[in-house]
Amino acid sequence: MQKILVTGAAGFIGSHFSTRLLDRGDKVVGLDNLNDYYDVSLKLDRLKRLERRDGFRFVKADLSDRGAMERLFAGERFDAVVNLAAQAGVRYSLKNPHAYIDSNLVGFTNILEGCRHNGVKHLVYASSSSVYGANTTMPFSIHHNVDHPVSLYAATKKANELMAHTYSSLYGLPTTGLRFFTVYGPWGRPDMALFLFTRAILEGRPIDVFNHGKMQRDFTYIDDIVEGVVRVTDRIPEPNPSWSGDRPDPGTSYAPYRIYNIGNNSPVELMTFIETIEQCLGRKAQKNLLPIQAGDVPATYADVDDLMKDVGFRPSTSIKDGVAKFVAWYREYYNV
Repeated sequence: MQKILVTGAAGFIGSHFSTRLLDRGDKVVGLDNLNDYYDVSLKLDRLKRLERRDGFRFVKADLSDRGAMERLFAGERFDAVVNLAAQAGVRYSLKNPHAYIDSNLVGFTNILEGCRHNGVKHLVYASSSSVYGANTTMPFSIHHNVDHPVSLYAATKKANELMAHTYSSLYGLPTTGLRFFTVYGPWGRPDMALFLFTRAILEGRPIDVFNHGKMQRDFTYIDDIVEGVVRVTDRIPEPNPSWSGDRPDPGTSYAPYRIYNIGNNSPVELMTFIETIEQCLGRKAQKNLLPIQAGDVPATYADVDDLMKDVGFRPSTSIKDGVAKFVAWYREYYNV
């Protein structure tokens, strides 16, 4: 049994991950600021499910509140920290860049300092497939260079990886960054495509289809994400003895530092994704075809060989099964 801090515990991934930790007997301190980036009632309902469980305690605080974070770390002495809190969303970063600096950079610094000064054995943190930016070599590999982000959101996630490496190198803090690929499933975020499309189709409204439907995404079901995070959390990274400064490998280090992709390893075209939603809903979508948006990339595709090699796991939930589970949850939750 461990005591684990999960930041973003009222969020989509954080609530599912916290549930999984509680199921296996860990103690979970869940932190969230419950901001209004999207419907707070959905966050509160996720939180209610967690607060009914033994072993869970909620702390309302903001990562960027240095004093609150220092007190939390000093008072709790966590075994591990899993940072799933962030200002999310590529498009919103074009509208409100300061929110990303406060949460993803200032907040992450407070996490790193808390871990450094309070004996945390492993920091796991959410990165994003967005860090691949202008890369076009597919599938995206953790061993590829990722120095050309195309949104501020992606830049902050790349910065998190660099900041984590610094702490791994300077202070021996074991850190693992996880690049998530288009996560979906029950209790998902209302600003994501599956949620937006499902709601619009059921309400008889047209859906906005960007890049004329020619986008490809490596849609990854929430249970697969959680399984990957659990396995990685239990595996404290060690230095790579074959790492060389002459041929620096971006995914590993001479320090206790690792990066992993968690993706379905099977990109799906947006039109196919929409057709799957239509089949599950038994309704056709009215499509408003639009050009690609600023900050978006045309395709994502995860190489998960390192995840498989190191923790023996490869996501495998099909789009058909995953979307069906989301639609069933959506109909029940919203009584549609």
